[in-house]
Amino acid sequence: MSGSTHIDLLRHGVTLAGSVYLGRSDVSLSEHGYRQMADALPDAPRYHAVLSSPLLRCAAFAQDYAQQHSLPLYYDARLQEMDFGAWDGRSAAEIAAADASALENFWRDPIACPPPQAEPLLSFQARVLAAWQELTEHYPDQRVLLITHGGVMRIILTHLQQRPLTELLNLSVPHAALHQVIVKHEPQQIMQASA
Repeated sequence: MSGSTHIDLLRHGVTLAGSVYLGRSDVSLSEHGYRQMADALPDAPRYHAVLSSPLLRCAAFAQDYAQQHSLPLYYDARLQEMDFGAWDGRSAAEIAAADASALENFWRDPIACPPPQAEPLLSFQARVLAAWQELTEHYPDQRVLLITHGGVMRIILTHLQQRPLTELLNLSVPHAALHQVIVKHEPQQIMQASA
């Protein structure tokens, strides 16, 4: 395989749920969140395809963008956010009020100290990187828009930057963040540039 794949990673915007841990809960974007995503792509290059998490906060914008630009759209459940278990839909303040040490431990070591009933971080990493590997191999010499979640983007970025998974939460990925990645297929090299 030769050439390179250009992948623009776009995180969803602010949702109607507000500032909470949002994993598998299917919550819609707020109007502001939708505008955040549109504003992140004002001079976007011509894409060959749009890939998206099937959750509403990604899928609604992905569907509109793909239709507006006559692009094929594909959903991949492996690109969904981590399941936060008992913390899903709760704010950091709520969690800290109930068990401050649990939240502190999660931020210090998310592998060893996951939220109660949450998806294990290593399982989350495995499914995201499996989807990422397929994506990079499936679109040689093409440019793809990938619309997903903060946790998914952190998994991909720690992988590309060869950082330990324990540093996952140190990466800043705000709502509607756009990261541009170039995967060169020959020789096998990866370059990353942030927009």
